[in-house]
Amino acid sequence: MGQDGLVANTLKYLDGQPVIAVNPDPERWEGVLLPFLVEDVSKILGDVFARTCKIRAITMAKAELNNGQALYGVNDLFIGTKSHVSAHYQIHVGSKNEQHSSSGIIVSTGLGSTGWLKSVLAGASGIGKALGKPFQTSLLAKFQWESDYLYYAVREPFPSKSSDAELVFGQISDKNPLHLISQMPENGVIFSDGIESDFLEFNSGMKAVITLADKKGHLVI
Repeated sequence: MGQDGLVANTLKYLDGQPVIAVNPDPERWEGVLLPFLVEDVSKILGDVFARTCKIRAITMAKAELNNGQALYGVNDLFIGTKSHVSAHYQIHVGSKNEQHSSSGIIVSTGLGSTGWLKSVLAGASGIGKALGKPFQTSLLAKFQWESDYLYYAVREPFPSKSSDAELVFGQISDKNPLHLISQMPENGVIFSDGIESDFLEFNSGMKAVITLADKKGHLVI
């Protein structure tokens, strides 16, 4: 019971249990992930235990470090620094790799595609229109909660003599994970769903693999 963000931050710590998300104040909260009102609870509880309710399986993202630590994301993952300085890392996608200096990377699930990823694409689209090269954002219409892929987007990539800016957007799948090697001496982090206090340290030499999670969230609808 609470805001939409609470649903995401509950799902990632569960392992198969169904979540009943209740909107306690429809006049205040939009409730995209809150399909039920308080007065619905008694009925939907019975449906859940009778297994007659509808449940959507939600694809999640996973970041795993070479030291065995892992973090799940229901909406998105952020890889970058704690502060506003540039993040430095090596990125590998398929057979391609680059050195990057950027404001970090956003990895979005289908569930989170109407959040941070939408903002990133809106900015790209606005710049494209101003330059006479419109950018199509229709890909979000096909990006569903159950989609078997993720999207990554690099924020403000800076091309220079020592950094590139070609691998800045694309899909992540089981067959095409995202590999990163940190080149940040300190303050490198990976956090999920906007919770900055729950993070993995990602400093120099650490390796991260970003891919689909090995579990799904289950939301009663």
